[in-house]
Amino acid sequence: MKEAVSAAPLSKRQIPVGGGYRPEIQGLRGVAVMLVAVYHIWFGTVSGGVDVFLLVTGFLITGSLVRSVERRGRIGFLAFWSKLAKRLLPTMAIVLAGVMVATYLWLPASRWRDVLSEVVASALYYENWALALNSVDYLANNDDASPLQHIWSLSIQGQFYVIAPLLITLAVLLATRVGWDTRRVLMGALGTLFAASLTYSVIVTEANQRWAYFDTGARLWELALGGLLALLLPYLDLPRRLRIVLGWLGLTALVLCGALIPVSTMFPGYVALWPTGAAVLVILAGTTGSKWAVDRWLVSRPLSVVADLSYSLYLWHWPVLVFYLQVTERTMPSLTGGFYVLGTSFVLAWITNKLVTDRVERFTPKRPGNGWNWGIAAGFMAPVLVATGLWSVTQNMEQRRLEELASDLGNYPGAAVLVDAEMAAALPAAPVYPDPAGPADVPSIYADGCDARLSGANAIVCEFGDESSEHVIALVGASRTAHWFPPLLEIVEEAGWRLVNITKSGCQLSTDPPKRDGEIFNECLQWREEAMAELDRIRPDVVVTSSTRATAAGEVVQDGFVERWEELDEMSIDVIGIRDLPRRSESVPDCLGSRNPEECVESAYRTQKRVDPTQELDHVPDNVTFVDLTGNVCPDGECPAVLGNVMVYSDATHMTATFSRTLAPVLEKELRQATGW
Repeated sequence: MKEAVSAAPLSKRQIPVGGGYRPEIQGLRGVAVMLVAVYHIWFGTVSGGVDVFLLVTGFLITGSLVRSVERRGRIGFLAFWSKLAKRLLPTMAIVLAGVMVATYLWLPASRWRDVLSEVVASALYYENWALALNSVDYLANNDDASPLQHIWSLSIQGQFYVIAPLLITLAVLLATRVGWDTRRVLMGALGTLFAASLTYSVIVTEANQRWAYFDTGARLWELALGGLLALLLPYLDLPRRLRIVLGWLGLTALVLCGALIPVSTMFPGYVALWPTGAAVLVILAGTTGSKWAVDRWLVSRPLSVVADLSYSLYLWHWPVLVFYLQVTERTMPSLTGGFYVLGTSFVLAWITNKLVTDRVERFTPKRPGNGWNWGIAAGFMAPVLVATGLWSVTQNMEQRRLEELASDLGNYPGAAVLVDAEMAAALPAAPVYPDPAGPADVPSIYADGCDARLSGANAIVCEFGDESSEHVIALVGASRTAHWFPPLLEIVEEAGWRLVNITKSGCQLSTDPPKRDGEIFNECLQWREEAMAELDRIRPDVVVTSSTRATAAGEVVQDGFVERWEELDEMSIDVIGIRDLPRRSESVPDCLGSRNPEECVESAYRTQKRVDPTQELDHVPDNVTFVDLTGNVCPDGECPAVLGNVMVYSDATHMTATFSRTLAPVLEKELRQATGW
């Protein structure tokens, strides 16, 4: 596919866009990749270096495409994309293959499925969207860093490689039709993209920074800024002394960015103008020829070597760090360990360049066709995708086999073994179910859209059981209330009752000001108002919710809980408050993926008090009954990872739907005793 366009007459100054090879930009890339690696390894944060990569990508790609249009009057889309594929995908494929091998060797089986999914997302350049969706999924396991999460920025660049030639082609067609200057039309297009994306970025960063960080729309302005700079630079003639000052000012600002700004929690809104603006200053400074200028250092041999390795180094440094931390069971590397990580990353980057990048170029014809380029890219990436698919198929087959085995409830009694001694004595040896390496076993309300999730603000009401029943139960609260849904559903279906579900991840049924990441959780405030309005409308007989909140800081009964119970009392609605279950320090699937079940037992008292805090309340409304089922999950104050062959927790804080369901008999007994039904 080739799109032929005729360029409109150029302005009087026939200056090549981008001005040819810019050695200081190569040095800037070296600085950026070192900042990224150093901040990741030793400070556990980000530096703004990735934003420099985005700006430089916009600068170089825009310049290259515009020069192509001005020389040949067209952009050869397939030629452009095939060259990029040949240059980028072989190295990417080698790193993805290395990550897969390391995942098999060192990561628990519970994480294999997620890594395989991210291998595909990385190979197809949508990793940023996979991470964005995961960042707002409260039930996703976000405790452990993915070895491929750094590829989000490369995915955005890959998407820009599709957007840029299309945008430039449309601008040239418009300029040709109306007889305007091509560059000015393109400046207008990029300026519009810059303004729209930056405005969107500021808005969405304020509303949902976790999502915005990976959102292509919130990042495009950085690439557009680079493109604008490429178009404007040929017309700027700054004094040499000013350029010397700008160079040092830009480099200093860039180096200090990560130290002075909490980049990981504030980007990519207007604050990202700091690193991108710093990079603009360095590029404006250009090559001065002065021994006192920053470009003298940027073009030095050591930094040039780092810059030549920048792509491979960026790809390798993060997985090396993640696997180092996994093997050493550390959360941060020591000073010496950090040098080990950095040194290993450099070695792998150098080997990758020598054995892959250089050899691909050496065996490439002087004028390779598109087919050759695509063939090289596919030859490296196809085996990785095939291996990923085969591994996934193997996991799915094992999952189906285990589900067939679990259909015999005698093999998987779960919590029932704590109250039936004969069943416990006759418990057969069987694989743990749900499979720790399988998908998260969570209540069906999430797949059915019956939970407001973390980002939702509206109360979603879902009803189950007998609609005509005179007995109505409402389950209301956060996700650690919602994990009681499976046994409640089983109870109401057998008893002929009606169940109403109104839940929202991260939002308690309380009047206390809700906060998330240190800020007021506005979505929770709105959800609470709507949930109370729905309860006033429905008037259930009883509301089942949480009576305490157990965290690493201790277990408490929030004042706002009691105030809500009083409001429900005024509506003549009874309350059954279920004590919050202990939280674990480690995800159960991860623990079972690397250790025996006996090694995955934790104390309940790490997050729970030895005495239920509800017993110490000075005032309890008459409509409230407290239920404590901790002993059925953590007998004698010890929380096993597996009970009755069933995995207890799906992560570190929520019960699996399968185990929760085995608590139906004891929960039904408590319900009938509290309600008299």
